[in-house]
Amino acid sequence: MPYLQEVIQKLEAGSWTRHLKTILTVLALLGLVVGYNWRSFRNFGTQEAMDSAQLARNLAQGKGYTTDFIRPLSVYLVKERNGDNAGESKDPAQLKEDHPDLANPPVYPFALAAMMKVLRPNWTINSTKPFWNFRGQFLRYKPDFVIALFNEMIFFAVIALTFLLARRLFDPGVAWLSSILLLGCELLWRFSVAGLSTMLVMLIFIGLAWCLVLVEQEVREPSAGGRKLFIFAAGVGLLLGLGMLTRYSFGWLILPVGVYLALFGGPRKAVLCLLTLGVFLLIVSPWIYRNVKVSGLPFGTATFAVLEGPNGFPEHQLARSLSPNFKQNFFPGLFPKLFANGRAILQSDLPRLGGNWLTPLFLAGLLLGFRNPAIRRLRYFLMMSLATLVVVQAFGRTQLTDDSPELNSENLLVLLLPLVFMFGVGLFYLMLDQMNFPFPLVRSLVVGGFGFLMLLPMLFTFLPPRPIPIMFPPYHPPSIQLVSRWMKQSELMMSDIPWAVAWYGQRQCIWLTRDANESFYAVNDLLKPVRGLYLTPQTLDGPFVTQWIKPGAQGWGTFLIDSVMLRRAFPPTFPLREAAPGFLPDHLFLSDHVRWSLDNSPASPLTKPGAPENPAPPEAPTK
Repeated sequence: MPYLQEVIQKLEAGSWTRHLKTILTVLALLGLVVGYNWRSFRNFGTQEAMDSAQLARNLAQGKGYTTDFIRPLSVYLVKERNGDNAGESKDPAQLKEDHPDLANPPVYPFALAAMMKVLRPNWTINSTKPFWNFRGQFLRYKPDFVIALFNEMIFFAVIALTFLLARRLFDPGVAWLSSILLLGCELLWRFSVAGLSTMLVMLIFIGLAWCLVLVEQEVREPSAGGRKLFIFAAGVGLLLGLGMLTRYSFGWLILPVGVYLALFGGPRKAVLCLLTLGVFLLIVSPWIYRNVKVSGLPFGTATFAVLEGPNGFPEHQLARSLSPNFKQNFFPGLFPKLFANGRAILQSDLPRLGGNWLTPLFLAGLLLGFRNPAIRRLRYFLMMSLATLVVVQAFGRTQLTDDSPELNSENLLVLLLPLVFMFGVGLFYLMLDQMNFPFPLVRSLVVGGFGFLMLLPMLFTFLPPRPIPIMFPPYHPPSIQLVSRWMKQSELMMSDIPWAVAWYGQRQCIWLTRDANESFYAVNDLLKPVRGLYLTPQTLDGPFVTQWIKPGAQGWGTFLIDSVMLRRAFPPTFPLREAAPGFLPDHLFLSDHVRWSLDNSPASPLTKPGAPENPAPPEAPTK
């Protein structure tokens, strides 16, 4: 009894209260992580997530900055850079060896590679343990889940920095509510489990905002002889460089940063601007030099993103081109792209920013005159960043956005969400202070009701129906690993989802060429033999007229109709003449020889939990 009384006394006196709150908070976060992932986790469903992951694995395995996802455009650039041959190897496209990656900036893949070196995940599918399978059927891929947890940890760091910044600029009430709304933002949870670099770029952005606030404060209230001012300015340049090396489009924020420093940098603003620019260039120059040395372009294949679109190269035609035509003038198509995409951003993306009703409060909050000069000046930076990112997102939009409208690396406005939530909550508290409540409890109920409304989208994720963890169609990891095991490590595959083959199958795979005749043989005969062709619902379930008929006699649609569906006769010179049994109608695998045993049927795509364990495989095509 004396011990119990002592414990109660410490709890009432407050000496243990802080520790108890910390423990309860940690348990609540763990419960949220477990509950959300159990309920809503899905395997990777975007090209970018799988591309970054397979690149990180190559780094972790000591293969250097090389990729197994081969873009024909990358082959063209490397081949043009190397000339007719690459020394004695006579492999100008670098397909017979590890192919250099020209699409991804390096910071996020290196961060994933460091995580993989520490955790060493198992790359094969686990079909025996619960959570990863359901009644013997594949359900979740463990490395996907590990990367999702890694990004969720970064997400918590974003929330922590947002809390500290909001408490510094506003008050604890704004800080707590902003953090809670960020934690309950369903859109950010989906980004965190999608495998994209968004959480890391968001962390860099909130760090950048912190540095700008510190610069502004040091200008108004100098300390330490002004030395801190230059340290903070160098930090701004460092974060800008790291952000650009995580996502190239982030580099455009050098414009609002430069204007901010010019306006609020005080008498040393010129030096601060030059210091920030110098550190920024020092960080990004080595990587740009590497890209120019390998491909002749500062950003590799990403250099041409502005040309992709209906007025230039529609869909993924540019990335799938072995000999793209850059001679026609694309400049007249740039402004129509800006206007069309800009209109869509302003009409749809911006009003739905954050996935709840806080955005209107944020937009209204931008018009208020806050008494704190740090808040006012950070607001100007936020407004300039918003305008800059709208233009950059409009120019840089590609087919990746159409493939995954919300969860993609081209969604730049989502990076502003921490500051958006902070200013939106700040306006809410300003309006709350103008209201007279008869009791303090009523004020608390109003705040609680506001938070509940903002968190409704997140709460709905825990209600039926429960989504299937597999992103099928078109991705079915067991089938991808099965066909990949049939291939040797040094052999080249071709697929309509080469990023998935590279990630799940760990095999070198080139993107399906634009035609089944000239471009295919340009790869097979002149660069490296294609030993396997793997097609999924990405192609087999595509629009019949636009993807099958319009490409003409040389298109893959005509090839499939003639060779697989109607005449069942391959062209005389086509090297892949053996079809694996049990794959149609969802998949098709063609090879140069029989690599499978007849009793080795592929894993069947799971349509819903509790599907039959051994569904009968459909009949295979004959030659």
